[in-house]
Amino acid sequence: MPKKRKTEWTPDGAGSEFTTEVMPGIEDIKSSSDKKRKKAELSVDDYVDGVLSGNRTLLARAITLVESNSLKHIATAQEVLKKLLPATGNSLRIGITGSPGVGKSTFIEALGSSLCEEGHKVAVLAIDPSSQKTRGSVLGDKTRMEDLSRYKNAFIRPSPSGGTLGGVARKTRESILICEATGFDVIMIETVGVGQSEVTVRSMVDFFLLMILPGGGDELQGIKKGVMELADAIVINKSDGDNLTTAKVTKQEYEQAVHYIQPSTPGWFTKVFLASAINKTGIDEIWDEVKAFEAKLKELGGFEDRRKKQTLEWMYSMIEEGLKNEFYQSKKISETLSEIENKILTAALTPTKAADQLLKSFFGNK
Repeated sequence: MPKKRKTEWTPDGAGSEFTTEVMPGIEDIKSSSDKKRKKAELSVDDYVDGVLSGNRTLLARAITLVESNSLKHIATAQEVLKKLLPATGNSLRIGITGSPGVGKSTFIEALGSSLCEEGHKVAVLAIDPSSQKTRGSVLGDKTRMEDLSRYKNAFIRPSPSGGTLGGVARKTRESILICEATGFDVIMIETVGVGQSEVTVRSMVDFFLLMILPGGGDELQGIKKGVMELADAIVINKSDGDNLTTAKVTKQEYEQAVHYIQPSTPGWFTKVFLASAINKTGIDEIWDEVKAFEAKLKELGGFEDRRKKQTLEWMYSMIEEGLKNEFYQSKKISETLSEIENKILTAALTPTKAADQLLKSFFGNK
């Protein structure tokens, strides 16, 4: 009797998947031992050995582990990361952002495929926007990068942003370390591109790429200066066909604009490039720029300095997040928050005074 292939998704929503082959009509007669084996918890050493050996299944499970909000999983994840740290730091980290529809996924697929052909091991951490209401996410980047996903030396991990400011998943930094420990030498992070606090992306990558559509020069007045200041290179994507003339004009406008903006990296001048991800033009030129950037920064001694600063920023962001969580989970706060909110809404208390009262209650008037 022929076998029927059935694909199932894990309930954690992180995009991990496994495939089982079952006989028609007996899908529900799986033995309890099989279920236990699939759900068996791995030890810290199981994760570490699997990641270091390049096991893609355990790589995916390790990322799912660090994305979990379970206190038990968080503790295990930190032990795993601690043991993996000596094997990290050997990749080039590239952040790619831009407005929705600019063609980030197509560009990443074109660049990633080219790098895979050259023998690089490429990991893509694609951050999908989460619903503000349900916190759900489509997680469709792996579907959009079908060509790249066929390479054995490529790994694509879609992760929900979870509403994180800047469109970057809270655990992206840990995911980067795990990918590095697995041996990936180029890691690209595709952001949601919502235009909010892209400094979050800058704080975890070496090279930051801003993508613009042809005709985007008209939007220069509306673009936040801070976003352009973060860019190490600007790419006018979809520069092909009828768009080419417009793209060239846009390039000139941005080249003029960057002269008046302080560069993101001391000693480096931000250049503007034309590219067509569909036609695969301009891709090699942009990669040459990334490599030139890496060489220049290492020559100036700024490469490692940036990594060290980013590590400290990571610690401080975790402190802020931890304090915020502790604050809202505090029994003192939960008992008085509704009352304080009502006083604000009835103009009996100003928001500033209310915040002061809540903080003094939480910290015990210290």
